[in-house]
Amino acid sequence: MTSSQIASAAPILVDPLFDEGRRPMIELAERFGRYRTYGQHERIELDIGRGLLPRHDSVMNFMRTGGLRLADEDPATLAARTSYFREEYGYGDRVHAPGIESFLGSERLADAARRIHGRPVIEPAIAYANLMVPGQELAVHTDVPEFRGANRKLLPQWLLVVMHHSGLFDPWRLRIATGIAWFHDSDHGALAYWPDGPGAPVEHHRIRANTALVLDTDTVFHGVDRVTDDSPEVVPPVSGTTALVPPEPADPDPWWTLVDDVAGPVARHRWDDLRFSVSWKAYCFADDAERAAWVDHTDDLDEDRIVDRLVADLAERGVAPLDVPRDPDLGRLLID
Repeated sequence: MTSSQIASAAPILVDPLFDEGRRPMIELAERFGRYRTYGQHERIELDIGRGLLPRHDSVMNFMRTGGLRLADEDPATLAARTSYFREEYGYGDRVHAPGIESFLGSERLADAARRIHGRPVIEPAIAYANLMVPGQELAVHTDVPEFRGANRKLLPQWLLVVMHHSGLFDPWRLRIATGIAWFHDSDHGALAYWPDGPGAPVEHHRIRANTALVLDTDTVFHGVDRVTDDSPEVVPPVSGTTALVPPEPADPDPWWTLVDDVAGPVARHRWDDLRFSVSWKAYCFADDAERAAWVDHTDDLDEDRIVDRLVADLAERGVAPLDVPRDPDLGRLLID
């Protein structure tokens, strides 16, 4: 077994990420334009999840625990704290932010991915930006996995998470390595993660410019500590209609602006106030044959096959009958 075939359970630090430093990624972020909140992106509903949020699993956990700080806060405040901003820079062969190619093709990230899953064939897939303003944090969760024939473009995100944690679909699961890259230094917004499972102690990784941490975020529970300034209890003026807009390139006094579709500009922040990260995701295959099964769509899953197997599992455990209605109550039951 070669070194690239030995899986690593521990996250792998890439330092430095780029020889040329952080500036090109900062400029790319400013060129990109308007950043929407996570909830404004793709939303796919099935009968079993009608009315559920894309990451209903994560939201329900956050509501039960009150967030990373276990604060006693109302639902509206919790929503404002977790409605962070996201945009895709690249997905598959589609480039939405010119200049992201060197990040997607990073051999340093690819080498770390080989070590995470012990699989030598690496297929970079996605690059997306996450931006958070003071007062925000990221609820404890695992990322959205993929399976042959089942991904976030086809099925609700919460259902894909249920599939992975059920353990029923491992033969179809695509092993994905995630590299979380940072381009500024900050004492706030550390990555909180549980390398030995949610019942074990938490680790906090302080973010540093031009570094990345590579890990299996589909399996490792993680979140982001609250981003704060001198007022740690500030509640950001963010709703589902808010966007984060970068400064104009020639602006001598650059500010990022929170803009509400109804109220207009509601707050301004400097770069150092924000938490900016870019996530890299890559499929990791054991060999070319495994990759070919994904490319050629042999033995893909579909919605009926997935739901039937999950319901059969509930019935086997005496949780629900085989003829349980395929409605939103079933979706909530699967999430629980």
